Amino acid sequence: MSSPAYRDPARPVDERVEDLLSRMTLAEKAGQLFHTMLVMGPGGTLVEEAGGVLRDGTTELVAGRHLTHFNLVGQGGARETAEWANRMQELAADTRLGIPVTLSTDPRHAFTDNPGASFLAGDFSAWPEPLGLAATGDAELVERFADTVRREYLAVGFRVALHPQIDLATEPRWSRQSGTFGSRAETAAELVRAYVRGLQGPRLGPGSVAAMVKHFPGGGPQKDGEDPHFPYGKEQVYPGGMREYHLAPFVAAVEAGCSQMMPYYGKPVGTDWEEVGFGFNRDVLTGLLRERLGFEGIVCTDWGLLTDADIMGEPHQARAWGVEHLSVAERAAKALDAGADQFGGEQCPEVIVELVRSGRVSEERLDLSVRRVLREKFVLGLFENPYVDPDRAAEIVGAGEFRALGEAAQRRSLTVLTNRDALLPLRGRPGLYVSGVSERTAAAYGDVVADPAAADVAVLRLRTPYEARPGAFESFFHAGSLAFPEDELKEILRLLDTVPTVVCVNLERPAVLPEIAERAAALVADFGASDAALLDVAFGRARAEGRLPFELPRSMAAVAAARPDVPDDTADPVFPYGHGLDI
Repeated sequence: MSSPAYRDPARPVDERVEDLLSRMTLAEKAGQLFHTMLVMGPGGTLVEEAGGVLRDGTTELVAGRHLTHFNLVGQGGARETAEWANRMQELAADTRLGIPVTLSTDPRHAFTDNPGASFLAGDFSAWPEPLGLAATGDAELVERFADTVRREYLAVGFRVALHPQIDLATEPRWSRQSGTFGSRAETAAELVRAYVRGLQGPRLGPGSVAAMVKHFPGGGPQKDGEDPHFPYGKEQVYPGGMREYHLAPFVAAVEAGCSQMMPYYGKPVGTDWEEVGFGFNRDVLTGLLRERLGFEGIVCTDWGLLTDADIMGEPHQARAWGVEHLSVAERAAKALDAGADQFGGEQCPEVIVELVRSGRVSEERLDLSVRRVLREKFVLGLFENPYVDPDRAAEIVGAGEFRALGEAAQRRSLTVLTNRDALLPLRGRPGLYVSGVSERTAAAYGDVVADPAAADVAVLRLRTPYEARPGAFESFFHAGSLAFPEDELKEILRLLDTVPTVVCVNLERPAVLPEIAERAAALVADFGASDAALLDVAFGRARAEGRLPFELPRSMAAVAAARPDVPDDTADPVFPYGHGLDI
């Protein structure tokens, strides 16, 4: 018996897609429309017990519900991740049609640990956050970074990156800014081109990782800076009339050939677009993305638009903003009508089957999306080479070459904001008082002392303040005030008045720090950098090249008065966009 045409790599991709599509049942087609979460068991085993993010066991999802797209949640070693990926492919190979799985991940190469957005680097090479890459202003560096991500992802079996995030950081309070390229559309547009080149290469193929660019059409202008993961942050507003400005990086991403696009949760308010979340929004997905921009790739909604879910033991409603009143089936139909191809974080193909059987959604419409997702699998070479080599994965992930590149980028991205009396670079082996810095690391640079009054210089590391939120999942989204609480500020200023202090602030959001800027002997911004990176710069062993990727506001009153869609719109900022000193 001859092998089916879709198995023949010599045939054109479109012919293979049509052959496979013609063999699929309605249930098998419906399964392709879901891109949901999985966790990995100890030693790279498959998890079969439902619980946590898993509503069904792994085998049920693949063999029973016909899903073939999964994003891995949580961390693991390179070898065990590769072994898990191979077990996933073996499971898929045993299904009736043997459609390989496509495995994806949120970012894994920096310092942010938020299960809804990004993971700590772990075994992977550690780089600054995208804000830090933007601070260097170096598109070649961004391409090298994305190429490193590509090589490390391929080694463990990840074929889709749920990034880059090219929203603009125009609302200083928003919790998702560290994953962006800052406040300026021109920078984000230039850097996303480089990022897509690094991930996908000159064109999508067997050596590529597909880029799922997010969050279309720009998720930065959130009302009051609140995030639409949560009902109180559902509204996206444009009081400054800058809608096209936020769109510009996505135009660049489409021109660069990005393979996938993720719309955000938010619903636009006060525009001529329908006031429903972007994943349900035909004006945005069909009118803007498909028709005006000519995007032909996969549109995958952000996670959890259809069904309520238990996240970290807490109930969370579906992020069906503007369509809360619709049933799950009606929401799914509206998203398909809008132009979505896949539902992120969902696993209810029976809903799609019923929509087709009832006549609400045509099978031709279903086929349109299934063609897109199957085509990417063929182009990525997954039917020919689904497996990876765990030994090679252990060698490639976190290889010395990649770690060195990441460490050099950390140093370059550091941004010197003040340097009074040319304190930096520090010389000799001063008496060092450190806070927020490893004493063991600091001991390689100076004599660590316990009393700041006995020190020649202090090094203090801080993080941008935020208002703690009550929910477990919510707590990972740092939002609210950017100003240091009064008691904490008093303690900081007491240290600055006691000893000349190098203050380094991690700017996951633009901190309000006028008093610290005035009284620190030197002020440095970091966007993800190790203690050694900071101390190398402080002691002149490496050069900081960063320039601020957004302004630093003077007060929360100035933040509240600014327009959330307008870049760098606060009155009299402490430091303007682009500020940075050479030392």
